[in-house]
Amino acid sequence: MLVAVCVGTAAVGTASAHEEYVVDDEHAVDLGEFLTEAVTDPLVVGPLLGGALAVLALVGGYLAVRPFRRDITAFRTAMDEYRAYVPWLLRISFGIPLIGAGFSGYFISPAVEVDLRLLQVALGFLLLFGLATRLVALIGLVAYLVGLIRWPTLLLQLEFVGGLAAIALVGSGKPSADHVLQQVAGTSGTVYRQFDPVHRRAQAFQAWIKAYERVFPTITRVGLGATFVVLGVGQKLLRPGIALAVVERYDLTAVVPVAPELWVLGAGLAETALGLALILGLFTRATAVTAIGMFTLTLFALPDDPVLAHVGLFGMASVLLITGSGPYAVDEYLETLMGDTEPTDAAQAEVADVP
Repeated sequence: MLVAVCVGTAAVGTASAHEEYVVDDEHAVDLGEFLTEAVTDPLVVGPLLGGALAVLALVGGYLAVRPFRRDITAFRTAMDEYRAYVPWLLRISFGIPLIGAGFSGYFISPAVEVDLRLLQVALGFLLLFGLATRLVALIGLVAYLVGLIRWPTLLLQLEFVGGLAAIALVGSGKPSADHVLQQVAGTSGTVYRQFDPVHRRAQAFQAWIKAYERVFPTITRVGLGATFVVLGVGQKLLRPGIALAVVERYDLTAVVPVAPELWVLGAGLAETALGLALILGLFTRATAVTAIGMFTLTLFALPDDPVLAHVGLFGMASVLLITGSGPYAVDEYLETLMGDTEPTDAAQAEVADVP
């Protein structure tokens, strides 16, 4: 996935972005001149440096003081109650966009006007029902990767790689058709049990893959983080012309009276920083909340931006809000360093008493 990010930024001249969903023409801007003028303008550099220092001060202050410890413990305990529904949440987050894309006449990205209705609607409904979930997710992933070779625009919907890979790993969960059929097939004496050709094989596969399901949050956050990096670097930092067109169309300088260059660089650097934080697993839940806030503001600020193009991103960020970073994350190191542990039984009991 990280290789795909590098390829995407290198090929950004031929790739489209979410901005292209709302503007038709890109401003003729030389990247070198834009960056030179921006970094030499105190009204652009000053707020950027001030914002970066403010974020660093906030992070440092939090690590030093560590407020809200009991609140965070209670929040984690509450989120643990939703873990069983995480596969369902992710299935919905990618099933609905696939159905919408199929009926709207485009392939995954609204910028790819290719009618693959039957394929996408079938995959979308199967994901929603949770039927043959892992196989369906793998077919969707292969279809995306094959399409990416033909239409590089799909790189800007990179969340489909992480999202579908995560679904293929964790399976359908419940409620799902897979769960119901397995229950029926696993019950002695049922008629369906005699005709189900996959129940025993499915059980053996599930027992084998269960050891790897622990990396499900890792795949989700790396997939979401890589998408943010592509959007921030390829869509704004390396293509300021199209980002400036968006600022002009929606008169964003009237909303926040700053230079258009600051809008572009600020948004690009913020998305890139969020992506890197997710990839590293740094303050994962807080970063996921920030991502959800950014998506929401974008939908209000850019009313023409298709909502379906963001549903997968919303879903992945919501999953991380529930699961946290998972293994191979800076958060793990920080928790060990700070002496943080999982919620204790006493803390869970206290939370259970709260109505």
